Amino acid sequence: MLESVIESLRNYDPPQEDQKTAKASYLERVEDLGEKMLWKPLDSQHITASCFVFSTDLTKVLLTFHKKGQFWVQFGGHLEEEDRDLPSAALREATEESGIDGLSLTGSIVDLNMHELHGGFSCAAHWDVGYVALVDGDTDYVVSDESENVAWWPIDDLPAGITRDLPKRIEHALSALKLQQSR
Repeated sequence: MLESVIESLRNYDPPQEDQKTAKASYLERVEDLGEKMLWKPLDSQHITASCFVFSTDLTKVLLTFHKKGQFWVQFGGHLEEEDRDLPSAALREATEESGIDGLSLTGSIVDLNMHELHGGFSCAAHWDVGYVALVDGDTDYVVSDESENVAWWPIDDLPAGITRDLPKRIEHALSALKLQQSR
């Protein structure tokens, strides 16, 4: 898994300067700490994988109201032993948390975001790696045990109670997705 994480990060070609800086920080930390960066029990700061689920027309995003964090956010979480790589972890998390079968990722990494955690979290920080899946905006979903709610939201009218960085992360994801689609 470690080599595939490093390869995914090396292959990420971000369009934004802040993402280029994040990529360098991620690579340095993962190469320095190795496996400690992958698994929750080994360090209080570690890689997580997430998935922005957008409607196929790119006007809506499916968000979850995180039970522990009490905020609206994209689907995601910790790497697990059965995950082959970062994309499979992101896809597993999105499927588990949305209940949507048959999701598939559109391509490579679209967003890197290191965020510190407080309150009820046992982790100090997540070094999150984001991907995108596209589905029809009328697709049915379910609310998992980790969430209080799941709902579609217009990208230009996000709900109150989102994480502070979510609008920027959505912007990163959409910019990277459009770049991937143009290639």
